[in-house]
Order: sequence, then structure tokens, then C-alpha cells
Amino acid sequence: MERVVIDGNSLRIEEVVAVALQDAPVEVSSQAWERVDQAAGMVERFVREGRVIYGVTTGYGALSSIIVPRERAETLQRNLILSHSAGTGPTAPREVVRATMLLRANTLVRGNSGVRRSTVDRLLSMLNSHVHPVIPEVGSVGASGDLAQLAHVVLAMIGEGAAEYRGEVLPAREALILGGVGQAELSYKEGVALINGTAFMTGVGALAVFRAERALRSAEVAAAMSFEALRGIADALESEVHSARPHAGQADSASNLRRLLHGSELVLGGPEVEERRMKVQDAYSLRCVPQVLGAVRDALAYARRVVEVEMNSSVDNPLLFPDSGRCLSGGNFHGQPVALAMDLLGLSMCSVGNIAERRVARLVDTRLSEGLPPFLVHPEVEQGLHNGLMLAQYTAAALVSECKASAHPSSVDTIPTSAGQEDHVSMGASAARNAFRIVEKAEGVVGIELLCAAQALDLRLMQKKLRLGDGTAAAHRAIREKIPVLKEDRALYRDIRAATDLVRDGAVLKAAEDAVGALA
Repeated sequence: MERVVIDGNSLRIEEVVAVALQDAPVEVSSQAWERVDQAAGMVERFVREGRVIYGVTTGYGALSSIIVPRERAETLQRNLILSHSAGTGPTAPREVVRATMLLRANTLVRGNSGVRRSTVDRLLSMLNSHVHPVIPEVGSVGASGDLAQLAHVVLAMIGEGAAEYRGEVLPAREALILGGVGQAELSYKEGVALINGTAFMTGVGALAVFRAERALRSAEVAAAMSFEALRGIADALESEVHSARPHAGQADSASNLRRLLHGSELVLGGPEVEERRMKVQDAYSLRCVPQVLGAVRDALAYARRVVEVEMNSSVDNPLLFPDSGRCLSGGNFHGQPVALAMDLLGLSMCSVGNIAERRVARLVDTRLSEGLPPFLVHPEVEQGLHNGLMLAQYTAAALVSECKASAHPSSVDTIPTSAGQEDHVSMGASAARNAFRIVEKAEGVVGIELLCAAQALDLRLMQKKLRLGDGTAAAHRAIREKIPVLKEDRALYRDIRAATDLVRDGAVLKAAEDAVGALA
């Protein structure tokens, strides 16, 4: 597998995914190592000169006015890790742990943190050897960054706490030995440099953005299939409509739907078409797909920009600047940019689920489905005896409701910490975790729409042999390769799980894009 080379400046979300989910190995560029050495040398010099440096020769937070003797500096760093390993709740998934470790290393190699080359190398050796610290998900208030979660990373580095190795959770010391990684010994500033920052919330955010973007494009495929199955009116997708309101995401979404539906004989065209005489325009869940999903596109583009800037930033405190020879205290650890972006991402993906569920409801309701049978029960089975996809809509509704329950903006909250020294916090980790949960549930709703739309298209084509769109036909085939047409009732949870997997792994999107080219 191709290696990911980090330099502190150019890491992209796709590379985070490669490391987190595909175990791509990581190495550091030679120029970045030079910057690391320069900043570490500054710390050594400042300590020798007896300078007062926050977190190096002082205590932390409200204890920052207490001077710590130079000979106790290493004990100070170790105590910081032990005392701050205070997380609780569920264990973070393996991919989140790997993303967190990668982002912490990428920040450190920017050369503003003052850690030694050996310490960064130890962190990356753990990552490349698949020694994954056990990180509880709860404990960060988003300033001074993700202290608790990152402390658990470093706890494993120094041979304390627990780590997962080859699927087994072990005492960290044993996992390090099995992985061939030595224990770290922390020097001046290294404890605070390793834990003071936003790597956990940003790692979760990077994975959430990636999955949200894939789910959004899959939602456009599902919407196109429903548009066909419900005999949608093509006027609403015309480029003239969207150039009159030039939001970039809206135009892209409309273009995608036009390409997916190109060649379809089910979509209704001009007013001369017989079926148009009794139907002037569609319900909003069809007519306004580009407006709704386009707005989500714009929101996700913003979230991606924020996350990628944050991934390539120096976010601990204090920061060292070798070019000017200065050491400056600041607040780059504050997670507000990520918190706001993650809240927006979560709210946006709620809209994806909301509008998809409304189309599912139309597909299964014979009063709204333009002549499809109730609950999409197959006409070859006894009507009334079988329930078809009735409960699929219930499940979609339940998922949408759970999305809404997770959508309260975390960034509006702040609870002062450290005896009032840290009197405004971001709750960015909570925002990222909530956003990730919403994305997971939205994937399920889109999967259910794919399931129902595929069944509806099968039934529609039984009524009259018409051609499907280029992209929707390919997506329909991909679904049918995994999920057969529903005739007699069967346990639907397997179908729902398989349809959700088609969204989550990108299979249905790939099938559509293979037919029409990459979607915007």
C-alpha cells in the first residue's frame, strides 16, 4: 500500500481515511524532521537559560503561576499524562484512534511544538505497528483541546493504561512489546505538546466529512431513483431553473440528477406528454431535491475546508517559532472552528435523512405514489396477506427522529473548567461525535430509500416496459446483485442492512458513476 508522507502542511482527508481505515503506513518528510529538531533545540536552550515557559517550567491551567524546578520538569510531564487520563464512556473505534494518532503526529512535525524527533517517531511506530491506545470517547470539553482523549494516547506510549494489538486489548506495556515498540520517556514540554490540541475532534470530523460526502452523493442516486419511480417532472431539474439561483451546491446537485436520469422514459417531460395533463408540479421532496441537497453540499464543503485547515495547524500551547526565536502562549487549542463545522455537518445530514424519508413515505403510500401498489407489495402475491415494505418506512422515521435528537448544537454550550482559567470552551469533541452519529443514521435512511426505490422501479416496469436512466439503471442493477426483488414477506432487517452497506461502502455510488462519470 502507498505510504502517506506527512509534513504538517498538506495532509488531506482522503489520506486520513487511508491510514485510519486501510492501515496505510506513515512516514515524515525530511524537511519536517528538520523543523522538529529546530524547535526541540529551542526548548532545551530555554530551559538551560532558566526561562519561565508555560507547561515546561510552570504548572498547568490555574496552577500556571507556580514555578517548577528544572530538575522536576520530566516528572511534571509524566504527572500531566497520569492526571489527565480521565476519560470515560465507550471506547473510541479503531479508525478514530488511528486518525487521532496521525493528526497529532502531523501537528507535531510542523515544528512549533518543541518535541524531540524520537517522541514523534515513537508515536508513528505505534501507529504503523498497529498498537492502538484505548481511548474513552467522553472527557473533552474542546479547550484546551481534547486533553483527556490525547492523554490516553500518551498513557499507552509511556507503557501505562491499555492498548489494542491485533484485536486484543492488553496492558499497554505488553502491547508495546508485542508490537516491537519501546516505551516513551517524556522530556521538557512533550507531555503538554502531545495532549494540548484538537486531534481527537478533528480525527472524528475528518472521518465524518468523508462518510457524509459519500452518503450525500448516494442520496442523490437514491433521489434520482425515487424521482423516476414517482414519475417526477423533469422541469424542476433544468439548468435554467438553477442558474436563476446560483448556489454552487444546488447547481451541482441538479446537474448530477440530470446525468443520472439521462435517457429515462419514466421521468415526465414537456406539457404535451399525456401524463402531464393532470399533474403540474411535484411535491417538494421531489421538486426541491437540488435545493435541499445542494445546500448540504455547500455545508459539507465548508466542513471539509475547516477540518483540513485544522489537520494542518499548530494547535498546542505555547508555540515555538524558530525563525523569530520566540515562544508565545496563545489559544490555538480552542476547538471552536471544528465545533461549529461539525454542528453544521450534523444539522445538514439531518436534512438528507428528512427528505429521503419523505420520499420513502410517498413510495409506500398508494395515494401518493402515482399508481404503485400499497407498501410496494408485489402484484404476484396475495394482497392483504403480505405487508411489503411497510415497516421500512417506520425504520426510516425512527432513524430520522434519532438524527434530530443528536442535532442540538454542542457549540452553543460552554462550561468553565480549571478553576475559571479556562472560562470558555467549545465542546468540539461532542459536536464531532454527534455529527458522526447523525451521518451513520442518515446512511441508513438513504439505504432504505434505495431499497424502496428499487422495488418501486421493478413494479413500475411491470406495468409498462420503459427505459431507466443511465445512472439509475446501473444503481438498480447494483442493488439487485445484493438484494432480490421482494415478493413474499421476509425478514426485512437483512435487506435494510445490505442496502445501508451499499451506501456505506460506496458500492451503489460507484455503479452509478461507472455509468455516468464521477458526480460533482
